[in-house]
Amino acid sequence: MKAKIGIVTSSDRASQGVYEDVSGQAIIATLKEYLVTDWEPVYRLVPDDQVSIETALKQLADEEGCSLVVTTGGTGPALRDVTPEATEAVCTKMLPGFGEQMRSVSLRYVSTAILSRQTAGIRGKTLIINLPGKPKSIKECLGAVFAAVPYCLDLIGGAYLETNEDVIRTFRPTGLSK
Repeated sequence: MKAKIGIVTSSDRASQGVYEDVSGQAIIATLKEYLVTDWEPVYRLVPDDQVSIETALKQLADEEGCSLVVTTGGTGPALRDVTPEATEAVCTKMLPGFGEQMRSVSLRYVSTAILSRQTAGIRGKTLIINLPGKPKSIKECLGAVFAAVPYCLDLIGGAYLETNEDVIRTFRPTGLSK
């Protein structure tokens, strides 16, 4: 059975068709590089609106059965940036280490990374990770935390994901394999 991974882009302009959603496509491309597990993307493009983002996250976790949901956009300090608030509203447990690690890596490249509010949390058997909106930052941030993602999914009862070890190494305690 294919693992399902949700991709949510929060963008007023992309959701209105003003420009193409390159950020959501960057997440899919990065995950294709990382994963050897057979998986299927379940994509949502929503405006920068907390209710719309919460609805998409709930649908992907509860109805679509996605074990992992990766968001892009809406993590800055602007008034319309509400993705972390939506994530916190739908999660039962927060994992602040994800955001801390992503900001730490981003600060090596740009001093304004301190303004980013990425976070991660758990809803049922789903891990939700917020990424920034720029494709270059998406790859840097996802690469910074992905080593922990498969084991986190194991711990919460999500899909078993295997990575291409030549591209990204993951951590699992000895003896944990499918």
